[in-house]
Amino acid sequence: MKIIMLGDVVGEPGLTILEKSLPSLITEYKADFAVVNGENAAGGFGLTPETLDRILAAGADVVTGGNHIWEKREVWAALDSDKPVLRPANYPALESVPGRGFLRLKKKNGLSVLVVNLQGRELMTPIDCPFRCFDFIESIKENQAGVIVVDFHAESAEEKEALGYYLDGRAGIAAGTHTHVQTADERILPRGTAYITDLGMTGAKHGVIGMDKDICLNRARTQVTRRMECAIPLKDEDYAVQGIVVELDEKGRAVNIDRINR
Repeated sequence: MKIIMLGDVVGEPGLTILEKSLPSLITEYKADFAVVNGENAAGGFGLTPETLDRILAAGADVVTGGNHIWEKREVWAALDSDKPVLRPANYPALESVPGRGFLRLKKKNGLSVLVVNLQGRELMTPIDCPFRCFDFIESIKENQAGVIVVDFHAESAEEKEALGYYLDGRAGIAAGTHTHVQTADERILPRGTAYITDLGMTGAKHGVIGMDKDICLNRARTQVTRRMECAIPLKDEDYAVQGIVVELDEKGRAVNIDRINR
């Protein structure tokens, strides 16, 4: 089986190139399943019901989130719906926190995939432990069969690599998101887990992490806060689609990983 994972979709440019590219990538790689991080799809910050539907219509089987998933309150109801969208599982389990952090999806071809969304704590809000959270999810009887895919939305490369080795042999894929900068360290860990520190992003290539470079330069030079806006691509080569495609065996262990950078 083959699974595609794509990095953070950033605003309208990300949605535009996702809708154009994901169907062809699924066909090209003969992929059975697609996971797309959508936490920046709505104007660069958050997710709305409309942007969620566009990502799913483009071919994503599951949409994962991160720290910006809460930005648009109108999507909170969708997080509690039957739509395949996740927020990080290791937020404290309070009644006021909507959504779910993991989902098992069974496709018509019999493929069963458990997608887990976790968030890091180093250089980010110190929420519950992602390592112990995965232990809990794995302990649930219904989650002990089939393929496991983890989107670890985190800032620290050290924390991402540590979780990768912690999940080695337990998950088929452990992929990092959040930085919007694709890393070149894709590999299969010793016990069969496909790993990459960051998938990268889906959006405008000639910007700063997908955002307007002039605004970002002004923020960096003056240290005066100004809300960032998405960069505007002027031609086809200004778009980027980044992620991985992983081939897994019948036991859910990775046998090949290729980096996507189009």
